Amino acid sequence: MQTTKELDFQTKKISKLVWDYALPGIVGTMVTVLYNVVGRIFIGQVEGALAISGLAITFPVMNLTSSLGMLVGAGAAARISISLGKRDKQTAEQILGNSLLLTVILNLVFITLFYIYLEPILMAFGASELTYPYARDYLQIVLLGNLFVSLCYNFNAMMRSSGYPKKAMYTMLIGAVLNIILSPIFLFVFDLGIKGVAWATVISMFIGMLFVMHHFTLKSSVIRLRWKNVRLNKKIILSIISIGLSPFSMQVAASGVAVLMNTSLLHYGGDLAVGAYGIINSILMIVLMVVLGLNQGTQPIIGYNYGAGNYSRVRETLFYSLKVATIFTTTGFIIGVLFPRLLASAFTTDVELLNITETGARIAVTALPLVGFQIVSSSFFQSIGFAAKSIIQSLSRQLIFLVPGIIILPRLWELNGLWIAMPVSDTLAALLSLYLLVIQLRHLKKMEDDNPKNVALHE
Repeated sequence: MQTTKELDFQTKKISKLVWDYALPGIVGTMVTVLYNVVGRIFIGQVEGALAISGLAITFPVMNLTSSLGMLVGAGAAARISISLGKRDKQTAEQILGNSLLLTVILNLVFITLFYIYLEPILMAFGASELTYPYARDYLQIVLLGNLFVSLCYNFNAMMRSSGYPKKAMYTMLIGAVLNIILSPIFLFVFDLGIKGVAWATVISMFIGMLFVMHHFTLKSSVIRLRWKNVRLNKKIILSIISIGLSPFSMQVAASGVAVLMNTSLLHYGGDLAVGAYGIINSILMIVLMVVLGLNQGTQPIIGYNYGAGNYSRVRETLFYSLKVATIFTTTGFIIGVLFPRLLASAFTTDVELLNITETGARIAVTALPLVGFQIVSSSFFQSIGFAAKSIIQSLSRQLIFLVPGIIILPRLWELNGLWIAMPVSDTLAALLSLYLLVIQLRHLKKMEDDNPKNVALHE
C-alpha cells in the first residue's frame, strides 16, 4: 500500500511538488545563514573591523565542520530517498541508525584534533597577531557544540528525504529564532562579546537537535530510529559516504581555498582585505543558500523517482529547478552590483573596510547567474547516486579552477586579481557542468525510451 507522500512523488504536478519541498528547504538553509550572518553583523558593529577579519579566519574551520555533516547527512538523505522509492523501508531505517553513530564518531575525532592544534591551525589559516584572539575566542566555544550542529543538520536532511519538509523547516526555525534572541542578550546584556555570540549559536543548535531527533522516535514517522540499527554496517556506511563525498569534497575544498584566499588577501591587502572577504562571503552565502535549499527540496523528489524508474519526472524536476536557481542567482547578481556598499554597511561602519568590500563584491558577483546552474547540476548527480560526476563538478568550482586563479591573477592585478579569480572559476565550472549534464540527460532519455510502460504508468 502506497502512502500519500509516495503518491505525491509519483503523480503531483512537479512545480507544486518542488515548492512543497523546496520552500521548507530554502527556509532551513536561510536559517543556517542566520546562525552565521546575524552573529557577524552584531560582532562587526560592536567589536569593530578586526573582529570581522577574525571571524573570516574561522570560515575554513567552519567549512570543515559542516563538511562532516554533509558527508553523512547528504549521503544518508539521498540513500533514504532511493530506498523509499524502492519501498525498502528496512534499509532506510538501517541508514538512519548508521548515520547517528557515524556522526558521533567523526565529530569526536574532529573536535579533539582541532582543540589540540587550534593555535597553529588558525595562524596557518591566515590569522595575524591582531585577529587571532577573536578567531580563538569564537572557535573554542563553537567547536564544543559542533556535534549538535552535525546531528541537527544530518537528521534534518533525513527528515526531509523521508517526506517531512515542513516539519524539517519548523525544527530549524526553532534554533534560528533562539539564536536571534540569545545573541544580542549575551552580547549586550551579559557583555560577553564574541564569546556570547558563540554560546548563543551552540545553545540554539542543541535545542534544534533535540527537536529534530525526537521526530524519529515517534511511531507516526515513516522511518524510525531503532537502537538495533545504531551499529556500523560496512555496506551501508560505504553507500552513505559514496554519495556524501561530493558535498563533503566541496566543503573541504572550500576550506582549503578559503585558507589560500585568506593568506593571499593578508599578503596583498592586509587584515582589512581578509575582513572584506568575510563580508563578501556572507553576502554570497545568502544567495547560494537559497539554491542549496532548493536542492534539498528537489533531492528527495529526484531520488525517489529515479529509484522508482519515473525518468520523465526526474528530467522535469531537474529542468524546473535549473530555471528557479538561475532566477535566484541572477537576482543576487543585480543586487550585488547595484548595492554592495549598502549590504556591507550592515556589518561595519569602517570606511576603509567598506571601500575594499564594495570593489571586491562588484567583481566577485560577475558570474553569479551561472552559479545556480552549476550547483543544481552537481546536486542532480548526487541525487541519482552518480557520486563521481557530482564530486568532479563540486571540485571544479571550489578547487580545480579557483586555486590557479588565486595564484596567478594577483600577479597581474594584485588585490583585484583575487576578486577576479572568483567569477573566472564560476564560469569555467558552469561550462564543465553543462557538458556532463548533456551527456547524462541523453543517457536518461535512453533509459526512459527503453522503459515506456513504466514511464506511461506515472505520467
